[in-house]
Amino acid sequence: MAAFHFCFDLNYFRLIPKQNFYTDPVWTWQRTCIVSVFLFCAGLGQAVAWQQGQGWRRFWRRWAQVAGCALLVTAGSYVMFPKSYIYFGVLHGIAVMLILTRLTAGWGRWLWPLGLVAIVLPQFVQHRFFEAPWINWTGLVTRKPVTEDYVPLLPWLGVMWWGMAAGQWVLRQRAGWMTGPLPDRLHPLAVLGRWSLSFYMLHQPVFIGLLSAWVWLTR
Repeated sequence: MAAFHFCFDLNYFRLIPKQNFYTDPVWTWQRTCIVSVFLFCAGLGQAVAWQQGQGWRRFWRRWAQVAGCALLVTAGSYVMFPKSYIYFGVLHGIAVMLILTRLTAGWGRWLWPLGLVAIVLPQFVQHRFFEAPWINWTGLVTRKPVTEDYVPLLPWLGVMWWGMAAGQWVLRQRAGWMTGPLPDRLHPLAVLGRWSLSFYMLHQPVFIGLLSAWVWLTR
């Protein structure tokens, strides 16, 4: 993700040959994989929280952090891209999907077929009605809205459902995969995992600030 965004920033400041991050499969497929990992891991995390009996009070505290950061992303993107700012990007989507995943955590194996339905439904159900700004977050659109990041409820809820289902299966059948000791060489990754939201929110301001300084000093 950080490498992808750094390349995006290099392109924005015209420090590399011009790239099309919106239509070129080299970049769009990377984005799809990155978002898929995001949401699958979010589902895994919710499986762990459910298994540990996390209460609603703690859930809402964490949810408020995600939702608050989503609003900050909207504000920041509006400054840089006033005509294509982010109003329902990955954090906005996660905020909504976390609630739905929490409410359906007890559905067990049904999460697998439900996830499949959520993933394939936008391929068969599309209508211009859903392209209105107040409803296009559903994902049932005939064309992507003009925005820098768009992670609608469908199909992405299906990925988070699969993450939840996979996490519940692992905790039942192979608990050691998720609860066993972590090798010392992986501890830095564990730190990033514990502070993933902070890393997500800080890496782009750092990249943009450094590149802005570089452009100012060299041009």
